[in-house]
Amino acid sequence: MTAVTYDTPIAPPSRLLLMAEGRALWEAAASVAWWPLLRLAPKGDGHAVLVLPGLVASDASTGLLRRYLKFRHYDVHGWGQGRNLGPRPGVEKGMVDLLKKLADKSGQKVSVVGWSLGGVYARMLAASHTDEVRDVITLGSPFVGSGHATNAWRIYESVSGQSADDEQRWSQVRPTPSVPTTSIYSRTDGVVAWQCSLEKAGPHTENIEVLASHLGLGFHPAVLYALADRLAQPEGEWKPFEGSRLGPWVYPKPAERE
Repeated sequence: MTAVTYDTPIAPPSRLLLMAEGRALWEAAASVAWWPLLRLAPKGDGHAVLVLPGLVASDASTGLLRRYLKFRHYDVHGWGQGRNLGPRPGVEKGMVDLLKKLADKSGQKVSVVGWSLGGVYARMLAASHTDEVRDVITLGSPFVGSGHATNAWRIYESVSGQSADDEQRWSQVRPTPSVPTTSIYSRTDGVVAWQCSLEKAGPHTENIEVLASHLGLGFHPAVLYALADRLAQPEGEWKPFEGSRLGPWVYPKPAERE
């Protein structure tokens, strides 16, 4: 098992990994091919799930993921704010309003799933609105290290008008949420350095490693199965993910964060 420390700056993924992001198209096709096996994942209890897209992406990017979770009997919702151009004025309020609306409507806490920057938002929601958040699952989200340890920081600063190293915002994102938290990451991520997605070990935290591209995390069959498995846990009965039975080629042993 790899133990990761943060004594030295983390570099963004290599150009080779960035160029390999094109395999996301194959990963989307693989999910269709693996659909009969994905039907074997645990069914949900119907609680609300809010899915937040990544940088410059919209709800269209999470369409397959949300359809799969609906198929597994969840009340799934996109964020409904068009393209994610960063935490510009009104964006955070819009997410909070939607979270409260879903919680009030169902009378239950809401699971929040975030892809990349969407996962950063998910952690912020969990930090500020714990009473409405059931659990948090992030996909390739950077919440450790520097905001420049990605290949997307220039785009982020351009579209959002904010610094990638805004310490005030990082102070909300770095601490581990007080709700069950799962970080799904890939060492072959070509956009976000995988070390930036490692959560600290704790009684209600875990890291799940998959073999995927960054752009394919929302389509990859191993990610979809893990999502369904995590969301199906009864509230208050969280247990760590058991991926070893499917083998290291599906779920490699995750690294540890020191």
